[in-house]
Amino acid sequence: MSENTVPVTTTSAATARGRRARIALRSLQVLLALFMGIASALPKLIAHSSAAESFDELGWGSIGMYTIGALELAGAIALLIPVLQSLAAMAFIALMLGAFVVQIAVFDGQYAATPLILVVPFALIAWARRGSNAELLRLLRRSV
Repeated sequence: MSENTVPVTTTSAATARGRRARIALRSLQVLLALFMGIASALPKLIAHSSAAESFDELGWGSIGMYTIGALELAGAIALLIPVLQSLAAMAFIALMLGAFVVQIAVFDGQYAATPLILVVPFALIAWARRGSNAELLRLLRRSV
């Protein structure tokens, strides 16, 4: 073996690590999409009493509840579409920061940690999938 030859095991190991990382990231996206779509958006879209009470306390009523539920569902679906995944993650970061502010200002911080915890995996997805933003821009420029 010459000095310039890379052992096959190193390349294979790096490829396997990269593949595992891609699978783990995609699994995280699917789990977050399921969580945001089912556990977060669905109660708002079916006007579950817990969601309705919270939005009434906010003063946003059913219009705000349905709007936030629809945004969460759209974001959950977009997390699963390759060209939209980074943008969806960034939108969820903004939504979670807004939820944090609302939790602190209106609900005395009772569940304020939840949105902040969710910011971390969304930031990881937004950063790891940032290449999809360039692809989205190319598609948008082509359609104009």
